[in-house]
Amino acid sequence: MFVENVEWQIRQQPYNAMIVIFRRKSRVAAALFLVLLLYLLVGLIPEHRETLFGFTYVRTSYDWSKQPLKYPISEYTPLPTDRPLLLPKVQYAFTADTSPAGVARDQVLASRRAEVKDAFVKSWTSYKNVGFGYDELMPVSGKGRDAPGFGGWGATLVDSLSTLWIMGLKDDFYEAAAAAVTIDWADTRDTSCNFFETTIRHLGGLLGAYDLSLETALLEKAVELGDMLYMAYDTPNHMPPFWLDFSDAKNGNQVAGYHDPSASVTSSSLEFTRLAQLTGDNKYYDAINRVTLVLDEWQNKTTLPGMWPTFFDFNQLQLDSDSSYTLGALADSLYEYLPKTFAILGGLEPIYEKLYRGAMDTVIQNLLFRPKTPNQDDILFSGNVYVSSDGPYLTAEGQHLACFVGGMFGLGGKLFNIPEHLQIGEKITRGCVWAYDAMPTGIMPEIFDLEKCDTLEPCEWDEAGWEDDSDTQLTRGFKNARDPRYLLRPEAVESVFLMYRMTGNSEYQEMAWRMFQAIRNATETDLAFSSIQSVRDVDTVKSDSMESFWLAETLRYLYLTFSSPDLIDLDEFVLNTEAHPLRRPR
Repeated sequence: MFVENVEWQIRQQPYNAMIVIFRRKSRVAAALFLVLLLYLLVGLIPEHRETLFGFTYVRTSYDWSKQPLKYPISEYTPLPTDRPLLLPKVQYAFTADTSPAGVARDQVLASRRAEVKDAFVKSWTSYKNVGFGYDELMPVSGKGRDAPGFGGWGATLVDSLSTLWIMGLKDDFYEAAAAAVTIDWADTRDTSCNFFETTIRHLGGLLGAYDLSLETALLEKAVELGDMLYMAYDTPNHMPPFWLDFSDAKNGNQVAGYHDPSASVTSSSLEFTRLAQLTGDNKYYDAINRVTLVLDEWQNKTTLPGMWPTFFDFNQLQLDSDSSYTLGALADSLYEYLPKTFAILGGLEPIYEKLYRGAMDTVIQNLLFRPKTPNQDDILFSGNVYVSSDGPYLTAEGQHLACFVGGMFGLGGKLFNIPEHLQIGEKITRGCVWAYDAMPTGIMPEIFDLEKCDTLEPCEWDEAGWEDDSDTQLTRGFKNARDPRYLLRPEAVESVFLMYRMTGNSEYQEMAWRMFQAIRNATETDLAFSSIQSVRDVDTVKSDSMESFWLAETLRYLYLTFSSPDLIDLDEFVLNTEAHPLRRPR
C-alpha cells in the first residue's frame, strides 16, 4: 500500500511530493538519492493497464491462476476431443419464401424486430447513462444499483454484450466490450460471490461475446474469471459451495454446503466445458465432470428415482436428505443443462443423454399435469412433487421459471430423436402462453395454482368445484395467483422462440408478438422497463427493478423470434441458461 501511494503521489503531484524535501540544503543529497530510488521503484511497479488485442486491458489485481490448491488434482479427466458426432438437426429446415405473401411477411417481421430493438436501446441507453459500473438500472428512479453477490462487476454490462452484437449495435458492443475488459475481479466490496449467477451471467456473457465477435481480449477476461470460479471446486470432495468466499478460497477453507439449491451447484457444465474447449485446459472440464459423476451415481438412489431433489447435501455427498422435486426454482438448470452439455460436447459424452432420459421419464410420470379447463385445452404444466411414506404427491403449482421446460423437452426430443418429447414440449409451451393470455395484463404470474386432471388426458370441467376452491375473479382453471408479480422474466418467450425454431410453425411468432406487446404495455417506464407488482392489475405498479436478464434473455429471445433463422442457428450454437450463445464444435 505504501509503494502504491508513493506511485500515485509521484505521478499525480510530483512538485508537492518533493517540495518539503528541499526546504533545507543539508537534505539535498539524501533527497536526490531518495527521489531517484522512488522513481526506480515506481518504474518497477507494473501498470495494470495495457493494450491487448486492440483494447485497453486491465488485468485482475489478484491472479487466481497462481493460487495454490488446498486439494490438488493428481490427474485431470481430459476433455473429449474426437471429431463431434453427426447429431440430429435441432433447427427446422427453413426455406426462403419469395412470393408476395412471403415478402409481406418479412416486412411485418422486420417491423416487429425493430420494435423489440427499440425497447432494448431504450433500456440500454438508460443503463449506460447511470454507468457501466453498476449491476442494474433502477428503471423508475433512474439510479444504479449493485445486486447482492454479484460483485459489483457490471452484470448488465456483461450480460448484454451478445444482445448488442446480435442486434447489430456494433458501436455500442465495442464500447461495452472496452469497459468489460477493464473489470478487476478482485475489486469488490463483497467478501464472496454467488457462484452460480457469476458463472451464467459474467462467464457465460464473456464466452458468448467472444464466440460471436472473436475478440480475444474478451476470452482473456473470461479466463481470469474462470480461474477465480474454478476455486469453488477446491474443497475436500471437489464439490462446489453456493458462495465462493474469497478469503476461504485463498486459505483453503472452503467446503461444500449441507443444503444448497441443486441448480446452483450443478449448472456450470456448459460454461466450463466451453472454456476448456477454447483454452485446452482440462482442469475446467475435470471440475464439472466430477459433479456429473455424482449425479449419475445418485440418479436412481433418491426418494424419487430418476430425479434429484431440490436441495443437495454436497458436503456429505448425500442426495437423499430432501424429498422435494421440481423443474422450477432452485432446480431448473440442473435439468436444462443435460441436453445442452451433450450438444456442446458433440455427443462424445453419452452420460448426459442417459441422465436426461432417466430424469424425463420420471418427470412425465410424476411432475407433468394437465390443467382442468372448460375447453379441455390440450396443454401441460410441470408441478412439484413431495415424497412421503405414502409415496409421491403432486401439487399443481405453476411457475414462470418452469416455462423453460417446454424448450428443454423440445431440445431433448430433437437431439435424442424422441418425437414424444417434442410434442410434450409444445404442450408445455402452449400452456405458458395460455397462462399469459388468461391474465388482465396478458402476462402470467410468478407463481400460481391450477385445477388439475387426474391424468394427462382430457377431463370433465367441474364448475361447482372450481367456485368452491378458487378465486373466481381469475380465469377458469386457475385456483389462485399466489405470487402475482412479473419480474421481466424470459422463460416463456424462451420456449416460444425455441419451438418456432424447432418446428417452423409461425404460430409461435404470433404468440411472441402478443406477449411482447403485453409486456411492453405493462412494464414500460420513462427510462426503460420495470418489474411490476401484479399482473392482475391493468394499471400496474412498478417495482423499480430491471434485472440484467431483461436485456440478456427476454429481449434477445423476442428479437431472434422475428429474425432470420440463420441468426444464432441452433445447430451451430447452444444457449446457456442466460441465453448466451456458445459455439458448438465442428
